[in-house]
Amino acid sequence: METNEKKTADWQLHELSDRMVTYNEGDPKRIQHLIKVHYFARMIGLSEGLDAATQLILEATAIVHDIGIRISEKKYGVCDGKHQEQEGPAEARKLLTEMGTFSEVQIERICWLVGHHHTYDCIEGMDYQILVEADFLVNIYEDNLPVEAVRKVREKIFKTKAGLSLLDRMYL
Repeated sequence: METNEKKTADWQLHELSDRMVTYNEGDPKRIQHLIKVHYFARMIGLSEGLDAATQLILEATAIVHDIGIRISEKKYGVCDGKHQEQEGPAEARKLLTEMGTFSEVQIERICWLVGHHHTYDCIEGMDYQILVEADFLVNIYEDNLPVEAVRKVREKIFKTKAGLSLLDRMYL
């Protein structure tokens, strides 16, 4: 990636992160969650050698992956994964479109990933796999999952070498 392209991608992600902090203003737990998921996704994606375009989509999705929580709480009084997947894509599309720096192809993929990030039975694409792994790395800690549950997640969910290494070094 050329220096100008990297700077552009870095600034897109910076601006998107800043917008998500504003979106979640007053909710430090959600803000910290998105930052942690973003950084783990970044680490895994870089370690796995993703191409620049996929890396950008992965990182942008990691930043907005839980954007459906607030609207789900307002509409349904809950923020479970099903409702997040249902409400998140439209919210993500609004935010990404307002920025004006993501292409329609990028927005489509990001919204699709947001709408599937709690669906684990048909993971397709490295961006999807890594997003799920990064979210699990953070959720295991935040939800204080017992070691046996972590082992099951490792067996059923984790596939990337980098994600497995992080999981093992952190929890097992």
